[in-house]
Amino acid sequence: MRHHSTLYRYLIPLALCLSLCFSSCARGLKQYRISVVKEYPHDDASYTQGLFFKDGQMYESTGQWGESTFRKVNLEDGKALRKLDFDSKYFIEGSVMLGGSLYILTWTNKVVFEYDASTLEYKKTYSYPREGWGLTTDGKQLIASDGSSNIYFMDKNLKVLKTVPVKMNGRPVRNLNELEWIDGKIWANVYTSDMIVIINPSSGEVEATVDCSGLLPANLRDRRTDVLNGIAYDPSTKKTYLTGKYWKRLYEVKLVEK
Repeated sequence: MRHHSTLYRYLIPLALCLSLCFSSCARGLKQYRISVVKEYPHDDASYTQGLFFKDGQMYESTGQWGESTFRKVNLEDGKALRKLDFDSKYFIEGSVMLGGSLYILTWTNKVVFEYDASTLEYKKTYSYPREGWGLTTDGKQLIASDGSSNIYFMDKNLKVLKTVPVKMNGRPVRNLNELEWIDGKIWANVYTSDMIVIINPSSGEVEATVDCSGLLPANLRDRRTDVLNGIAYDPSTKKTYLTGKYWKRLYEVKLVEK
């Protein structure tokens, strides 16, 4: 779901966070909190779905009917250096570059778009049998989520190579959304919560949780501000960035053990 009532927006995220926190406490999983290193402007008209770096450049895909875009973004001021706009019938989700191509998921349109990674020229449209949520890569495969507890590993033609169920202490972790490959692990936003889970890509086991509550302060929120969603890692600098849907800030962060 991408639209929710006030009750859903505030009570369900709290329940998810409490459940994940209790589970990690009970079973001794690593627990982290976020420490902000630096903050940057973020376009609060961006309903962030995918966020990633390629060759030191930040890119972002944004959703919502009639608002969906793909952007080459200037980190320092949050402004789009180049933007692709999509027809209002498409709801754009996660995105990533692999092997000279840019792949962009759609939520319920059952298609994936492929563009040239250098020129951003359109190349192809693929049929896609699942909902599109998050997308990342380990440099060899595409790695996708669909809102369930599954992670899908695919080749460059979107053929599923393997499906890995994600579990925390034996229990499925659902609502896996935006994904990022960081140091051999998959980081995933748990949709509607302030929690990120760090997943072993081979076993699907959650090895750590990251509590991001309070990252965006109250004075930077308004009626439109939505949930945490957007994880980007720049391999060239080894820096990690977080933001959210319609957020006014993007944050460089580091992990601190609880």
